[in-house]
Amino acid sequence: MEYLVSQQQPDGSFGDGRYGKNVAVTALSCLALMADGNLPGRGTYGEQVRKGLEFVLSSSSETGLLAADASNGPMYGHGFATLFLGEVYGMTQGGGETNISARVHETLVRACDLIERSQNNEGGWRYNPVPYDADVSVTICEIMALRSARNAGIEVPKEVIDRAVEYVRQCQNTDGGFKYQLTSGFSAWPRSAAGVASLYYAGIYKDDAIDRGVKYLLENALPGSSSVPAAHYYYGHYYAVQAMYLAGGDSWARWWPAARSELLSRQLEDGSWGDPSVGPAYGTSMALIVLQMPKRLLPIFQK
Repeated sequence: MEYLVSQQQPDGSFGDGRYGKNVAVTALSCLALMADGNLPGRGTYGEQVRKGLEFVLSSSSETGLLAADASNGPMYGHGFATLFLGEVYGMTQGGGETNISARVHETLVRACDLIERSQNNEGGWRYNPVPYDADVSVTICEIMALRSARNAGIEVPKEVIDRAVEYVRQCQNTDGGFKYQLTSGFSAWPRSAAGVASLYYAGIYKDDAIDRGVKYLLENALPGSSSVPAAHYYYGHYYAVQAMYLAGGDSWARWWPAARSELLSRQLEDGSWGDPSVGPAYGTSMALIVLQMPKRLLPIFQK
């Protein structure tokens, strides 16, 4: 956490290079701090969370889209940023100070409205806030955002979630894993973890699709196995630990010690976790969120 807060920019944002001033990296960094009990203005790193919140709020456009100047696949960032606002709103009974509370509520409602408007005919979402295309990876971001908002008391239409569930179901392959889009075929563990997690967050807790997805992950992506592909490493762990925690029982008992051990072994001397694609603030925040999963301080992670 000391490393992570050292990476925050004066404007409250996190991230560098092509992911500088990025709402997704900023949201995930703040969620990592909140997972230890820090809230805007409260806690050891409360000031950093407050500054991150201000940056995200200032990134809201007239349409409701949460995207800073440097935006890569804006619906990814929008989903993570909306999740962050939902968790802030839920954990502070509205965001703390009256002025901040009103801004968080207004921005969160508009962000959710944009998600609902940009759902495509298949029931999913894609990189841009237009209802033309969809993939599992972006879809889980939006499902989690809507679940967080609903947990915090924001109204979310049931039909939006029902359509998203139908899309995710259609993306599951016969091996239990999930494909990227309806038209592209093979399973991969990061998006399969996202697929299982999306069903849980849509309110489905017992289902054959979940059982097959969990089995696929245990057989193809158990941490510590040399055969697990390294692509999208932190993204995959972020969703897999959530899926396994919600699955509980033997699945969690097998997954958690292995994931914890592997992540701890990857921490660098300066306290960070490096990610070659997005950068160390992203890798560090994702690792911290995974490692703090058992604390269950974030409402989204509470059963």
